[in-house]
Amino acid sequence: MRTSNMENPSSVMIAIAWCLAWGDERSSPNLAMLEQTRQALKDDKEVPEEFQKLVKQVQELQNLPFPNTVEELKQLTEKYPHLWDSQIGLVYGGATKIKQYVFEAAKLPDIRGASALLDRINLVDLPAFFNCENHPDYEQCQRAKNYCKEIREEWLDKAENFPELSKALIPELVIYSTGGNILAFCPTAFINDLADAIEKRYTEETLTANSCAVGANFKLLEINFGLLPNEIDDEIFWLEKYIKNLENPLIKAYFEQPNTSPEQAFRERKRFNELAGKLASLFNQRRNGNSLPKIDRHLHRYPPMFETHPYLKRDEGDRRSAVMQAKTSPDDSTQGLPGDPWFSEASARKRLVGQIAKRDNSSTKWYIQSGFNWEAGEKSIESWVQKFEDFLDTTLHRYYDKIRSENLHRSRVKEAISIREIGDASITSGFVAYIYADGNNMGGYIQKEIANPEDYKNFSRDIFDATEKSVYLALTRHLQPHKLNVNLQAERKSTREVWVHPFEILTIGGDDVMLIVPADKALAIAKTIGEEFEKILLQKRSEYKLNETYNPLVVHRYQGEKQVISDNQCKLSMSTGVLITADNTPIYYAEKLTNQLLKSAKKGAKELKKYGYYGGTVDFLVMKSVTMISSNISEFRSNGLTKYGSKQQKLKLYAAPYTLHELGGLLETAKALKDAEFPRSQLYQIRSLLEQGKQTAILNYRYFRVRLSDKKAQDLLKTQFEDAWCKPKQNNNNGNLAPWMSLKEGKEETEEKVTYETIWRDLVDLYPFIAKAQNNSSLTKSQQQTLPS
Repeated sequence: MRTSNMENPSSVMIAIAWCLAWGDERSSPNLAMLEQTRQALKDDKEVPEEFQKLVKQVQELQNLPFPNTVEELKQLTEKYPHLWDSQIGLVYGGATKIKQYVFEAAKLPDIRGASALLDRINLVDLPAFFNCENHPDYEQCQRAKNYCKEIREEWLDKAENFPELSKALIPELVIYSTGGNILAFCPTAFINDLADAIEKRYTEETLTANSCAVGANFKLLEINFGLLPNEIDDEIFWLEKYIKNLENPLIKAYFEQPNTSPEQAFRERKRFNELAGKLASLFNQRRNGNSLPKIDRHLHRYPPMFETHPYLKRDEGDRRSAVMQAKTSPDDSTQGLPGDPWFSEASARKRLVGQIAKRDNSSTKWYIQSGFNWEAGEKSIESWVQKFEDFLDTTLHRYYDKIRSENLHRSRVKEAISIREIGDASITSGFVAYIYADGNNMGGYIQKEIANPEDYKNFSRDIFDATEKSVYLALTRHLQPHKLNVNLQAERKSTREVWVHPFEILTIGGDDVMLIVPADKALAIAKTIGEEFEKILLQKRSEYKLNETYNPLVVHRYQGEKQVISDNQCKLSMSTGVLITADNTPIYYAEKLTNQLLKSAKKGAKELKKYGYYGGTVDFLVMKSVTMISSNISEFRSNGLTKYGSKQQKLKLYAAPYTLHELGGLLETAKALKDAEFPRSQLYQIRSLLEQGKQTAILNYRYFRVRLSDKKAQDLLKTQFEDAWCKPKQNNNNGNLAPWMSLKEGKEETEEKVTYETIWRDLVDLYPFIAKAQNNSSLTKSQQQTLPS
């Protein structure tokens, strides 16, 4: 029997065949024959005779029709008893409370190291269990072949760990291993071993990071038709009973899909993603410390903890007792780090990995001299900037044009080692932006569109690839290498000019992105990430295309540039939170606020889905001082930026979140104001008058515009601000609401409750971070450094 009968078997089908051939014992009867079968399936060659029956079973599983009745389901179990009786294992696991671990320390080198260490475990260590360095889909593992081999031989196969496990695992078993989680098939006898190995690897490598992994056995038929009972009889819940109980709230919540017939909704729920849902439920139970039924494993009740003492020195995170100080001795016999920091072993590992990930040439002897024997696996840790540079080698770009004009080689460009170096690249020196982006509609897409393990595998790869490339494209388009000022150059103890990549990629995992960039480029970068993410996915597969249109006059408040109505929407998009703040803002605090902005952007995206818009959204905040917000952003806006006028009119002094189209319009309007050189005092005066009510603000704005001496400035303000943003909702109404705009059609029902909002405050906040289109080179940083209060 040749594998050509299976129509080019996928890696998932090879994985299923491998698990069936292995059986339910801990040792394979003939491992060499198993490997031969696997290779024959990969190469489309003759399968050994003793395994041809198993391969045929996999082929039958692929071609089964969906049973619409209980009787049809019962007939399938009788016709294919081997598919009903055979079982396969699935394991799901990964890190939990990731932000708690990554942002535990206050300093960027430690945060960078924590993120890089988790990435290494997820992208290299766990795939190494499965021999993934020998598979072309795992490029990072291929670049660290020796390290992957050492993980199995010197850790996994040790007698006190899981000595039999590695022989039972092959690369094809991995469904995905991105975004901090892994989902993989597994021979049934090794489910608990693999789950325990995942948890133990995270704990032994990080010491303090939380992780969790669970596994379960499933019948082969369940891969196609979702969770099934142990016995098929007339009383089981299937399509007929679902149709009769459509109004049951529990059943409705579990199955119902918008704009989908009941029959289709049932079929979309009863497939492989229902198995993944069960694993996710088990994962949450174990993470919360509960015992799992019929699973013989130690409880996962408590996170790793280290004792502290009130009279002992603590590490820089103030969480654990310090065990060493990275201090240079007077005779230079031992070398330390700047500031002579104190470390616990957990924080020392973060700092070491941070140095490796940043390709920091400073000495790591401080760690060697500490006496710790843990090895970081240096060759397996890759810098995000290094990956960005590799991306530049594969695409046309103008990123290095600036240094070419200086007759410098690209090798002169180093990685920024501090947030101050990133802030130095902004036209308003000393300000940076934190960008946190996350995918929209992911859960709904998986439930509706993901039918089998192969879909899961392709989906995870597509999302990770689109996320990574969209970030690189945005950085390439809006940034260039930056020459540090003299003071920062002196801090590096360099005698010649220092050029840096002016950004920091904290993490790119699955559909998550965390970046630090210069403040003046942040919104343009966020907009490009969202646009390119959708564009890349649409280019990959037609399945991501949403054949629905929306009315741009209802969705987008910005009408300055004609919005093309297209049926080429992507079913998936990104929402983004952007915090513009000083470079000395504590990172943990900035991350907290950026996360709140992301949630606000995602809430806005969810509201806009009602009007047929599935694209990205962005919420941003310019924070000029750490004391500007005492609670959270939502309360700050509700209490400080929301007023109530006559007739219960609600006045919002902000307009965030924005769609990607609106964000582009906001940036264009801000640039127009900047190019026209509007008097700052007038801009701030109009902003202050917004709080005095709708009519007062309108009168003062009109007075301001007609008093402008420059006729060109008047026309620019009318076209770029009034006509673009402030037209009334009714097309036959020639009135003027500027500087206000009423909320979109359908949000409010009566005139007395109409809400008015304005972009003016956002424009004023962005004004210092907007470069003039003309004579921009003549602007000096001294002219831009002072922010208005």
